[in-house]
Amino acid sequence: MYISLTNHPGDPEGTPTGPKAANRVSSVVISLGIVSMLTDISSESVAAILPLYVTGVIGLSTVAYGFLDGLYQGVSAMVRIGGGWAADLGGQPKWVAFFGYGLSAVARVGLLFATSFGALTAVLTVDRLGKGIRTAPRDALVANASTPQNLAASFGMHRALDNTGAAIGPLLAFIILLVIPNGFSTVFVMSLAFALVGVAVLGIIIPNRRTNSPVQPGTTRAPDSAGRPAEIRRIRHRTPWRELNNPGLRRLLLVAGLLGVLTIGDGFIYLVLQDRSSFAAQFFPLLYVGTNVAFLVFAVPVGRFADRFGRARTLVLGHVLLLAAYVSATLPITGPAITILCLVLLGGYYAATDGILAVLATQFTTSATRATAIASAQTVVAVARFISTAGFGILWFAIGREWSMLLVTIAIALVLPIVAAILRSARQYRADV
Repeated sequence: MYISLTNHPGDPEGTPTGPKAANRVSSVVISLGIVSMLTDISSESVAAILPLYVTGVIGLSTVAYGFLDGLYQGVSAMVRIGGGWAADLGGQPKWVAFFGYGLSAVARVGLLFATSFGALTAVLTVDRLGKGIRTAPRDALVANASTPQNLAASFGMHRALDNTGAAIGPLLAFIILLVIPNGFSTVFVMSLAFALVGVAVLGIIIPNRRTNSPVQPGTTRAPDSAGRPAEIRRIRHRTPWRELNNPGLRRLLLVAGLLGVLTIGDGFIYLVLQDRSSFAAQFFPLLYVGTNVAFLVFAVPVGRFADRFGRARTLVLGHVLLLAAYVSATLPITGPAITILCLVLLGGYYAATDGILAVLATQFTTSATRATAIASAQTVVAVARFISTAGFGILWFAIGREWSMLLVTIAIALVLPIVAAILRSARQYRADV
């Protein structure tokens, strides 16, 4: 059962059709964006206060927090491909995503009682496993509700709504702490409420757009002269995994890994900005808000730009913006202007890469393995960024902030031309979807 928000001519389920399809985003995509917005309000409100809660309330060390943060960033990689594969295998992307969202909502309950390192580790693991399970099926739903002409625009709209929640969550958390000192439990209750509403919206409103035929694998229906199914005969079943053995997809995964290893975690960039400009520590969370607001502003126009001028070019351009952000953070210039510039560049980078990578992954496979292809790219990025976060922390400790930033900036400048060449060579392997 679902509630259809809008019906477009020619498609009762709300997928844009006709001459204006390239400029119209499906109501299903918008509904999925609302689900992500509610969930991000829930998760980002917790993420914004977690450092204070872990070190100030529970009294754990910064080493313990570093472990928890790494867990928060990387554990979802363990199940991303599994979530995508399950969605493709059963043709039920909505319910696989529903399970992932529900798992994260259950973890919010655990936050109300977690007061030790072990309990927090368990709760955060469950939360991130839920994220890993839901992400690829949700992105497959976005792709299934879109047309080839407006695919990047649809992902841009979804990411814009998603990052609206990412900006609102930290603001709500710090307003609560401003009004209620030590009101961490209140933040956790609010987080749980938003998570439950998001799960409810997904279950009630979003249609389950199947990614494959309801006919059992290995069979096909042959219609009679009147067009009615007359028989079911066996055919040789093509293993869907073969569709993932696409040279273009392999090149894309290589690109995702190379760029992911050279992407510094946002927290390190913010620490560089805070240390250089010496602004008050209580304003630190607003840096997250600034990046998410910039992402929100750029997401939709950048998605439309990518549909028109090329998704691979947009991905490379996004990393040029990331390079510029690194340069702005490295330069010995202080003041609010350079800090704001860095946040705007980071937001532009996310707008040009986050959804675009998923769009590129869909171009090298068919709908039968779409979620698995998306999950493969996301897994490579998650693992690469986990490695980069740990590696940059060690590098910072060994040679200092300035030299670490300089080395990474030079490395990504050298890799970008190679990445552009690899993506150009992958174009010939695009699948007909």
